[in-house]
This record gives sequence, C-alpha cells and structure tokens, in this order.
Amino acid sequence: GDNDPRVTRVGRFLRSSRLDEIPQLWCVLKGDMAFVGPRPERPEFVEKLSQEIPYYKEVRHWVRPGLTGWAQVKYKYGSTVEDAREKLQYDLFYIKNASIGLDLLIMFLTVKTVLLRRGAQ
Repeated sequence: GDNDPRVTRVGRFLRSSRLDEIPQLWCVLKGDMAFVGPRPERPEFVEKLSQEIPYYKEVRHWVRPGLTGWAQVKYKYGSTVEDAREKLQYDLFYIKNASIGLDLLIMFLTVKTVLLRRGAQ
C-alpha cells in the first residue's frame, strides 16, 4: 500500500515510472514471456489457488505469461488471494478469446493507462 514502510523513495519512483518492468521486458525479448498474456502471479498465490481451484496451474499456463493482460487493464491492482481469484476470471476470458484484436485492444488500454499515469502503485 501507499504507507508501506518497506517502500523506499527509489522504489516508489521505480514503480511510478514503471522502470521496475524492465527485467520483464527483457523476458519478452528473450521469448520467455509474451507482451500480452496473463500476468505472472506471486508463487504463494499460485500454490494456494492451485489447492482451491482444480486445474488452476494447467489452465493458466496454456499461454505464455505476459507483461500486460486483460486482468491488468480491466481489474484494479490487487494483493489478496481473492483479488488473484478474480483476476483469474479475466485471464480465463483472455485465454478463451485470445486474438490479434484482443491483444491490440489490451496494448492500447495499457499505453493509455501508462500515459495517463493511472494504476501506478
């Protein structure tokens, strides 16, 4: 959150300027990640959700993870298991409806969000 004592001024700047995304951009260039696809989830959430939701790991990994995705442009930034569960619904929609058109829409909405400085947390 905003008042998290672990967040330094440098960390806050990296997050707000999105410079913290550069390592993931390298993963896109290497081919480990796509530009658009389900955003990788925190390992502790993956384990918990895998126990609660049948086939969670398998379904979510049918496509390469992405730097940005449908859940990122349509759902608020979340940090709870319940948020991860909700984002999964958007990821499943993306997997089921993946297309060039949907990818272009997600890229447009991502650029719009970055330029308008919304969602930088």
